[in-house]
Amino acid sequence: MDAGTQFAVEWLLAAPEAAVRELSRHTLLGVPRAGEDVLSGPWVSALLAGQRADGGFGTDPYRKWTGAHWRLVALAQLGVPGDDPRVAAAAEHVLAWISADLRRPPPVVDGLVRSHASIHGNALGACVRLGLAGDERTGQLAEAIVSWQWPDGGWNCDHRASGRRSSFHESGCTAWGLSEYARATGDSGASGAVDRAVELFLNHRVFRRSGSGAPINARWLSTPYPSYWHYDLLSALLLIAQVGKATDPRAADALDLLETKRRPDGRWDAAAQWWRPSGSRVTPEVIDWGPAGEPNLMVTLNALRVLHAAGRLALMQ
Repeated sequence: MDAGTQFAVEWLLAAPEAAVRELSRHTLLGVPRAGEDVLSGPWVSALLAGQRADGGFGTDPYRKWTGAHWRLVALAQLGVPGDDPRVAAAAEHVLAWISADLRRPPPVVDGLVRSHASIHGNALGACVRLGLAGDERTGQLAEAIVSWQWPDGGWNCDHRASGRRSSFHESGCTAWGLSEYARATGDSGASGAVDRAVELFLNHRVFRRSGSGAPINARWLSTPYPSYWHYDLLSALLLIAQVGKATDPRAADALDLLETKRRPDGRWDAAAQWWRPSGSRVTPEVIDWGPAGEPNLMVTLNALRVLHAAGRLALMQ
C-alpha cells in the first residue's frame, strides 16, 4: 500500500461516521463486519430522524432529497442493517409506495416504454440491500424494470427521444438496482439486463461519444456524492466494478481520469454537489455530505474500491 493510499485509508478508518469506518474495513481491507453500532453515527441518525409511524417522514417519498426514497437509498449505501425496526419500516414504506406506482404503467411511444426507471431501480437496489429481495413485490418490480429496457441496453423517460439512444441518467441507477437483485437472487433476467446496460456504458468508454470520442457531458466527469439519479464517472465505474468488469479495456479512459482527480495526499474531493444544506429552498438535504472542492469520505472510499477492483491499487491490512 503506497503512502497516499495508506493515508486515505487511515482517514476513512478515523471517520466520525461509524458506517464509513465499517464500510472501509469491510470493502477495502476485507475485514468481516465487526458489528459496530452504525446506527448511532451522525449521518445515519439524521437520515432516520423525524420518522413517522408509517415508516415515512411526513412528505412525499420522492421529495428531493428529504423523502423516504432518498433516505433509504442513502441508508442502504451506507450499509446499515435491514433488521433494525426503523430501517425495516422505511424499506416497507418505500416498497409499498413504488409497488403502487407499478399499477400505473408507463407510456409507450413508438414501441418503446418511456419510464422513470431510475426511481424504480434505486428503490429496488435499496430494498434488496436491506433484506427484501425475497418479497414478491420486489420480484415484480425487477420484472417490470427489465421489461422496460430499450434495445441499446438502457432506459429512457423522454417522450420525444427518437429511440436511437436511451438516457444514461435514467440507466445508471436502474442497472445498479437490478445488479443488487441479480446478486441476491440469481435471477437471469435481471443479470442479463445488467450486462446489456453495462455494455452500453463500456461501448462509450463510460463517458465518450461514439463518433468523436469527446465527453458526452462535461458534468459526467465530476465526482459528486450522493449522485442521486445522476450519471457520472465514479458512480458508473462503481457499477462496472460491482459486476466484475473493472478490468475491461474500455473502462481504462475513465479509470485514468479518476486517477488524475486524486489529491497528492491520496484522497479525492467531491465535485459539483447536487444537494444544498438543510433549510435551502431547492433540493435541501438532511445531512452534510461534504461541500464541493474538499476531501470527501464517500468519494474517496468509492474511488479506492474502484481502483482496487481494476487492479490499479494494492490494499492490505
